[in-house]
Amino acid sequence: MEILVCVRRVPDTSENEIQLNSAGDDIERDELVYSINEPDNYAVEEALQIVARVGGSLTVATVGGEDDEEVLRREMAMGAHHGVLITDEAFSGSDGRGIATILKAFVQKGKYDLILTGVQAEDGGAQVGGMLAALLDYPFASLVNSIEVLEGKKLKISREIAGGNKEMNEIDLPCVLSIQTGINEPRYVGMRGIRQVASVPIPTYGVTDLGLDACSVGEPAARVKRVDYFVPELGTGAEILHGSREENIDRVLELVAAKGGPK
Repeated sequence: MEILVCVRRVPDTSENEIQLNSAGDDIERDELVYSINEPDNYAVEEALQIVARVGGSLTVATVGGEDDEEVLRREMAMGAHHGVLITDEAFSGSDGRGIATILKAFVQKGKYDLILTGVQAEDGGAQVGGMLAALLDYPFASLVNSIEVLEGKKLKISREIAGGNKEMNEIDLPCVLSIQTGINEPRYVGMRGIRQVASVPIPTYGVTDLGLDACSVGEPAARVKRVDYFVPELGTGAEILHGSREENIDRVLELVAAKGGPK
């Protein structure tokens, strides 16, 4: 099975104190530490496990700049067979639909049975996977938390739905799935593995290589534009409870009753 996982490099919120820039229209990106988008890491691990069971190969691809090559090498050290950097100045400022358009053009250059994304981007939304499926006219499922390969070019998948329940589906290949965190336990990547792939060539694709019109992507084509960032005002009235479990339970019940909750 030929699998493509779309990955993204994002600011590492555990390593950074996120602040707004002086214009208030973006975060301050100087000196930020970046890492792989965590949900994408689960998607890569799931792809590796599928390849281990049924055979095939795994390609990881990202839309970004030269610095984004680091996440490709990390996932190659994890076990991905190929990494592809999709980069061009024309892609700058693309919205979700623009990124999906770029990825669609890349997908059509190959023959992928399964395309995975993380359930969401930690610095953005969760729209690219669904948009990519729509542009490709492929079946799509989100919040996937288990995958079983069936005969006849089909998968059996489960999805999280309301109330902690699972929804079971069969889906035809090729398809696009967005992978929920917790579907597996991503394997550890050590420095030795990263050094082993440090010199492996990573091909790049630009707007011309993908046969795209530069006006169809990037900021000129974006229908969604970021107009503001803000930090929510701190709320008031929070109370930290100190005491034994029984004392805290009694206090919670008192607070609920005082605010008009059930007696």
